[in-house]
Amino acid sequence: MGMGPLRTGEPDDEFGVAPLSEINVTPLVDVMLVLLIIFMVAAPLMTVGVPVNLPKTAAAKVSQPKQPVVISIDAQGQPFLDKEPLTPDMMMPRLKALAAQDPAQVVLVRGDRAVSYGRIVEIMGQVSAAGFSKVSLIAQASGGMPAR
Repeated sequence: MGMGPLRTGEPDDEFGVAPLSEINVTPLVDVMLVLLIIFMVAAPLMTVGVPVNLPKTAAAKVSQPKQPVVISIDAQGQPFLDKEPLTPDMMMPRLKALAAQDPAQVVLVRGDRAVSYGRIVEIMGQVSAAGFSKVSLIAQASGGMPAR
């Protein structure tokens, strides 16, 4: 017994073959899956906006925001510019040189929790005296991510 049609004793037509009463849906499913994939790929391409001729401008392109200057203060109170240690005699000339390049540059101050508040305020004062106008403190949020 196979997958053929069920035969009852007598043939139904003049050729001796009973009609097939099963519908094979496999080709239908294959065609539907192919159409689904075609529409999934083509649908985002059909969502175009209204065609508009944009005017030309002489304005400069918007630049990417610059990386902030990061000053870190370790547990001993030693300041670092990124990973470069800053001695007291080279701190102000280095900061003034950076401020001369871009005084609107953001400066982030990261202080170890063991450092006294006075030392952090002293470093922030030197950063402001060098010519930077945007100075922020970085702290660790309770969730573990740094907060500004």
